Amino acid sequence: MSDRKKKLNYEELALFCEQFAMTLDAGLNHMDGINVMQEDAMSREGKEILETILGGLHEGCRLNEAMERTGVFPKYCLDMIRIGETSGKLDEVMHSLSFHYTREQNISEGIKNSLKYPFIIIGMMFIVILVLVIKVLPIFNQVFIQLGSEMTGFSKGLMQFGSMIGTYSVVFISLLVVLIALYVIFLRTERGRIYFTAFCSKFFLTRTLYEKIAVGRFASGMALTLNAGLRPEESLEMVSTMVDNESVSRRIDKCLDLVRQGGSFSASLVDAGIFNNLYSRMIAVSGKSGSVDKALEKIAVKYDEEVESRISNIISILEPTLVIIFSIIVCMILLSVMMPLMSIMTTIG
Repeated sequence: MSDRKKKLNYEELALFCEQFAMTLDAGLNHMDGINVMQEDAMSREGKEILETILGGLHEGCRLNEAMERTGVFPKYCLDMIRIGETSGKLDEVMHSLSFHYTREQNISEGIKNSLKYPFIIIGMMFIVILVLVIKVLPIFNQVFIQLGSEMTGFSKGLMQFGSMIGTYSVVFISLLVVLIALYVIFLRTERGRIYFTAFCSKFFLTRTLYEKIAVGRFASGMALTLNAGLRPEESLEMVSTMVDNESVSRRIDKCLDLVRQGGSFSASLVDAGIFNNLYSRMIAVSGKSGSVDKALEKIAVKYDEEVESRISNIISILEPTLVIIFSIIVCMILLSVMMPLMSIMTTIG
């Protein structure tokens, strides 16, 4: 068994599923396909994972059981592969899983990129303001003293704050390093990501975005499971574990209850209010023609586009807003010093 216990990320899962699907399309069986992938693997960890899968297949395990031995594949992926083997649609399932995890990777990268630049701007703001407060204001204070005056009010308070930071710089730097380390650890652990997602799902600026992500993930997962041959009730139970948004989870539970009570799947989706009015009408129409899975695929793509648009809008609003705030703060600091200084110079003149 591989020593690696860290789950594969979305990019690695998408690559594995796509490569394995290509071997199936070429007419190879499971063992031959994994063997070809193991020969072509570039990393040591990748070879170990594929070797563990091969070992399980040689012992007579099913593919999903052999993959489970590695400890690096998520439960949803393993369940879908088991369903694909049972239904004889493993190649279709692997292609669908590749598309699914590529979609998840694109969403994850979009969110990271939307956060990256604002944090860079905030960091630059923080550094410039510290330089002004610690280095520049004391120079102006010396000028005031030489002119027989002293800094007062806002500028004096800032200078005293800067003096305190300078005196206890080691403490502040240590605290900053600890906070950065905690932030990195927080986002790199599964529990940390869960808490971060829960916060963003409730924060007023990101609540709508994360709800769209959750609904799009639901639509994608439902399309995948229905295509694999699962009954609507089984699909809902499986996909509900993928959704980490409390509001959307409640609606999925309501839909599942309606289906268990004998309601049609399409009508239950509409009544549960999972999608907006337009998409609900698409589901209702597709339910009459028996093509709900196709409609869900289209809806998942639409939600992807809406998420990308939403992220772009957030970035386009956030970046200039931060620049404006930064400019105002710097101007306030400089004006708090320059205006009294100009008044003194005028009096002397």
